[in-house]
Amino acid sequence: MRKFATVFTIMGLLYVLSSFFGQAELYAQTAGESSGSLGRALDIFWNYTAFSSVNYKYLLMICVGLFFIYLAIRYNYEPLLLVPIGTGIIIGNIPIMEGFQIGIYEDGSVLNYLYFGVLKGIYPPLIFLGIGAMTDFSSLISNPRLMLLGAAAQIGVFGTFIGAMALGFEIHEAGAISIIGGADGPTAIFASSKLAPHLIGSIAIAAYSYMALVPVIQPPIMNLLVSKKERLIKMKPPRAVSKLEKILFPLIGLILTLFISPSALPLLGMLFFGNLLKESGVTNRLAETARTSLIDIITIVLGLTVGASTQAVRLLEDPVTGEMVNKGFLTSGSIKIFVLGAVSFAVATAGGLLFAKIMNLFLKEGNKVNPLIGAAGVSAVPDSARVVQHEGLKADPSNHLLMHAMAPNVSGVIGSAVAAGIMMSFLM
Repeated sequence: MRKFATVFTIMGLLYVLSSFFGQAELYAQTAGESSGSLGRALDIFWNYTAFSSVNYKYLLMICVGLFFIYLAIRYNYEPLLLVPIGTGIIIGNIPIMEGFQIGIYEDGSVLNYLYFGVLKGIYPPLIFLGIGAMTDFSSLISNPRLMLLGAAAQIGVFGTFIGAMALGFEIHEAGAISIIGGADGPTAIFASSKLAPHLIGSIAIAAYSYMALVPVIQPPIMNLLVSKKERLIKMKPPRAVSKLEKILFPLIGLILTLFISPSALPLLGMLFFGNLLKESGVTNRLAETARTSLIDIITIVLGLTVGASTQAVRLLEDPVTGEMVNKGFLTSGSIKIFVLGAVSFAVATAGGLLFAKIMNLFLKEGNKVNPLIGAAGVSAVPDSARVVQHEGLKADPSNHLLMHAMAPNVSGVIGSAVAAGIMMSFLM
């Protein structure tokens, strides 16, 4: 048995060795072909990666997205907006191969379906619903004259329109860009979706950027236009507002503003509806959902998709010349929009401050308003009101202006929506 086992073992070893050397010879014969196939496979893999088509413009936009996230985390500048937008900018500027239905501009992609709500103006009214459900209009109801400050700040809207026309924008584009002057992101997106959908990314990023930079932009303008003596003006505490007044205000406001500007119905209708849910006292569950879960979900989706729409390079065929032109974010038009946004925000802030000073010329001593609250006429709620509070406390630690500033602040929200409605009614 041992002899048989030895013989079979030797035969098995010989078989294994012969098979090994045979495969080695075959491999040697096909090594050249295999190396060529491997090279082609690696080349295909490289072409599928983003590294193969990246250029400095994409990298520049990715840096912008990282900068937005940095501002949100390091300085707490509008983190609920800048973190989703910054992440969206990074996502939108990763070069991808078309045809896989993953890009925001590709039909059938998930991002494209989400972006539909931006293009059709669905998300802004839902955000206004949430804003209405979380806003207390008591300070405005108790002192209605402060509504004029919110209206005065809308000079930024019409000033931006003139500036956009002067810089060569087409009239519909100028109308969409002008809403940046109201410092109202949702309203700017809504107007852009109706007047100039191709500019939504640039306009939205500009509007939200300046909203986030309210604590940086407004104080120097306040220091320039408001004297130390005027900063020390103390205003009477707002009177108590009854529940009936709080219920009637959204109903009266809804009817009145929509008769003035019917085109603003999607925005103002949802704003006052949300406030009615809050103040009626019988729809607390609906109001709670509108001001928490709903507005949070919409803010996430809106910020992410608006950010993702800012592709640095997006080549499209020009219908007139037939040439491929860049319709992406990094164009001279985007730079002009950002410049206009900065100027319009400064003009709107100055308009509110100066109108408050003019109001004081007609008010008796003891009833004068602190001109600082005029800066809250822009509709960056509640950041502008907080800046006013901070500047008031710097001048006098006992002078609390937050509740007074909320009146022109919420009035600015209404005013910017009315201004957008008027602009759309003329241009659509």
